[in-house]
Amino acid sequence: MIDFGTGSGGLLAVAPILTLAVTGFLVIVLELFLRKHTNLAVIGVTLAGLAAAGAYSVMLWDQALSAFGDLVIADNFSILVTFILLVSAVLSTLLTFNRYEKSYLLFPEFCAIVLFAMVGMLLMITSRHLLVIFLGLETLSISLYVLAGLKRTEARSLEAGFKYFLLGAFASAFLLYGIAFLFGATGSLDLQAIAAVIQGSTVPHQPLITLGALLILVGLGFKVAVFPFHPWAPDVYQGAPTPVAAFMSTASKAAAFAVILRVLWSATDATASDLATILAVVAVVTMTIGNVTALVQKNIKRMLAYSSVAHAGYILVGVASWNAAGAASVVFYLLAYTFMNCGAFAVVAYLGDQQGEHLKLDDFRGLAFRLPWLALAMAVFMFALAGLPPTAGFVAKFYLLAAAVKAGYVPVVILAVLNSVVSLYYYLGVVVLMFMKKEQTRLELDSSYLVGSSVVLAAIGALALGLFPSRIIEFCERVMSHVL
Repeated sequence: MIDFGTGSGGLLAVAPILTLAVTGFLVIVLELFLRKHTNLAVIGVTLAGLAAAGAYSVMLWDQALSAFGDLVIADNFSILVTFILLVSAVLSTLLTFNRYEKSYLLFPEFCAIVLFAMVGMLLMITSRHLLVIFLGLETLSISLYVLAGLKRTEARSLEAGFKYFLLGAFASAFLLYGIAFLFGATGSLDLQAIAAVIQGSTVPHQPLITLGALLILVGLGFKVAVFPFHPWAPDVYQGAPTPVAAFMSTASKAAAFAVILRVLWSATDATASDLATILAVVAVVTMTIGNVTALVQKNIKRMLAYSSVAHAGYILVGVASWNAAGAASVVFYLLAYTFMNCGAFAVVAYLGDQQGEHLKLDDFRGLAFRLPWLALAMAVFMFALAGLPPTAGFVAKFYLLAAAVKAGYVPVVILAVLNSVVSLYYYLGVVVLMFMKKEQTRLELDSSYLVGSSVVLAAIGALALGLFPSRIIEFCERVMSHVL
């Protein structure tokens, strides 16, 4: 029986999800009543809805409330990931208010779809039931399909949406097969019940459990763009509007990795050993392909796309560590990555005029002599993505690799460090262009203060997490110690 009462939390447990859903519907009808300043009002309502969802999440802290027969459980882990998702949504929403994007970006539709995507992600991370996780993933996926093709007058954007749709459909099929195998082996779709069966004295269907977990990883691996499911990322990021690329590269990645952590910790020791080895190998191949391919890119969005692939490999090292420190390092890394990657895309969004975005790396030449504050912010993001001190990227990567060393993955850590050295070439190459090269073509930028505020907020976050990380790290460790 599904419990709608308040004994276990009732609707309060899903208050952030309901808030975002209601805000999404409100944004859709808002344009009917406002004829002037619609776009600014829509962004204001969207940010208010995101803030309200954050406020409800604060209220739910340490409550461990559940709803709908324990299908949705608002524990501290899901609330912590919710805050990361809200940061990504806020920073991405601020990027939409660019004058040069008015020709193709429908603000009410964009903001509403982002809110519905957030609903899907929150369903994913607050559930321990595989069917609800799948429903949340599909809600997220459908929203992202539409967002990727939002530049409906441009062939590249439509191609991006179509590619993402086709590959996403295959990924969903793999995920369903994995869920079916786990159900066949354990007789349940609830992760706690599955864990109880697996941790029993006898496990009659160990191969089915391993196969089911692998297929689920395939479905989720597509969302986080790990090898060999990464080829969609550069085409989709390049074709999608920049705010969409920023949102996809951070929020969907954080939600998918949160689900991976939830599902994998239900495995037995034997299954954990098998899966951890596979994850470690995939992590090394992913980060290597991402970094090496990023070296030859001339388009900033494609470079950031392959960079995102590489970072998915780094994060997978923390997952493969299979300990509480590794899980906590993954959560901290996702928070740091949200600031530094959204910030990089925010700078890209700022570099636009009536002719559209300027995406060639050469467009960054001499930026420091024209807009020093913007060049300085981009330098911070490049240093953070490269893992250089005193940024959040350095602390996040150090913390994550330390967890891997503790788990015995010293060769993997050495390869990760070598990959970080390789990444310095293309990250610092952007900095060299901005500060040491003369501008070739004068760009007439036409951006807004909201996009600038996103750049500043992301830069502050990327620096603050690098300078004062101890409390956040301890916070993540405390949360994950109660989850795992």
